[in-house]
Amino acid sequence: MREAQRKLRGNWRNVNADQMHVTLAYLPAVPNERVDELKRLGVQLMQDLAPMQVHLRGTGYHPNEGSPRVWFVKVEAEGLTELAQALRDGIHELGLRTDDQPFKGHITLARKKGPAPRVPPLIFTQNWQAGGAVLYRSILRKTGPIYETASTFRFRAPLPADPTTEPTPTEPSTTEPSTAPTTTSPAPQAAPDHQ
Repeated sequence: MREAQRKLRGNWRNVNADQMHVTLAYLPAVPNERVDELKRLGVQLMQDLAPMQVHLRGTGYHPNEGSPRVWFVKVEAEGLTELAQALRDGIHELGLRTDDQPFKGHITLARKKGPAPRVPPLIFTQNWQAGGAVLYRSILRKTGPIYETASTFRFRAPLPADPTTEPTPTEPSTTEPSTAPTTTSPAPQAAPDHQ
């Protein structure tokens, strides 16, 4: 994605790589005393989810007609739209507002600050495993928003078994099974922006 950003000319401002994310829900304003409720909602919704395989797709503009303000790449993942809807429903049940835009999974690559040419459509084929979500606080600056982590949520359910993989038969063991603990590296987290 950083390589694609180099194609931009004019008044486009790139989003820094460490600020890229997928927005599940945007809350325009949340009083500090309500943040703990959002944290509990995040734990409740995400503790039973398995890591998601997120796929990058093609680029697009918002708005698509006229002079766009945002250049983005579309993202897809099984269960992502349902998670975004459940999160928005839970936020509304708490009596908090979200934006009224329908969920469209994307990562913003750049924002326009004046006249600038469009880049022809690009197709990405990369994917990654998202191991969780993040509750961000947006700090608005003239140079663009800065995202500060308020809480993180791991997708804790095990990955579903791959039906195309046959279990390997094992020989009967004549020794005691190992009792040494094993560890696995945590999956990288996708940051679905200021939930």
